[in-house]
Amino acid sequence: FKLSPMPSARGSNWSDHPTGGEFVMASISERENREIEAANASGTTPVVFIHGLWLLPSSWANWADFFKQAGYAPLTPDWPDDPETVEEARANPDVFAKKTLKQVADHTADVIGKLEKKPAVMGHSTGGLFAQMLAGRGLSAATVAIDPGVFRGVLPLPLSTLSASGRFLLNPRYRGRAITLTFDQFKYGWTNALDEDEAKRLYDTYHVAGSGIALAQMANANLNPWTESKVDTKNPDRGPLQILIGEKDHTVPWAIANASYKRQKRNPSVTEIKKMPNRGHSLTIDHGWQEVAQTALDFVKRFVPAKPS
Repeated sequence: FKLSPMPSARGSNWSDHPTGGEFVMASISERENREIEAANASGTTPVVFIHGLWLLPSSWANWADFFKQAGYAPLTPDWPDDPETVEEARANPDVFAKKTLKQVADHTADVIGKLEKKPAVMGHSTGGLFAQMLAGRGLSAATVAIDPGVFRGVLPLPLSTLSASGRFLLNPRYRGRAITLTFDQFKYGWTNALDEDEAKRLYDTYHVAGSGIALAQMANANLNPWTESKVDTKNPDRGPLQILIGEKDHTVPWAIANASYKRQKRNPSVTEIKKMPNRGHSLTIDHGWQEVAQTALDFVKRFVPAKPS
């Protein structure tokens, strides 16, 4: 790694975002650079997909193809140091251990800063938190936050959330570790709305370790006044925002998503929330992913055309 200043969009055809003289870890991978170059060469609107805990960028593959067919230029940024494959990630889980929310948000902002057009941004779970953080920095033309993680000011902590993640949240020993879910934990927190066979297939196909620090930062968002789990919900440049929530989600249930919506709807830009019936936390990767992707696409198309005029 090397230290480099936060990039601006200077020289691009959307407005500069602030740097504040801040320094961040620069670690754009070859794969990410290829996506950036392809997006800039396409002349179409980029869409940045941000994954959450326990997944990799490859979990967005179906969505990336779907949005590309709709005329957009997809990008699937890493969390810094993400292995390329699930197999590599499982062989070296400790690479995930100490990734902080700010590291990931700043890295994604670094990727966005190299785009020539202001992108739409969408994320799932912790990625949905990052999508809102980046929108709060004025970096998103339209944002979709799917089952988004908790930020400061979002107060509910429902029993199902504690059941899904409580043992990790309450035990400080997990803070500096890479956390791998057992299948039973994955089934309760992610695939409770699916049958056993599909739940097992998703676990075997997608699940990797996650950062204990990032999880703790969300859990402590309302206890730590210096938390990194915070969103500027008042920025008038936030842009349109849609929150999508699975009706049966145990990890981010309605109470959390609705509390996020209530804070965001004070923004002068359009703010919407939509519940996906009979869906759990796996709604972006399970058999019904296309319905969710279409809902997100319909929202983005209302505000950001694929081919800017």
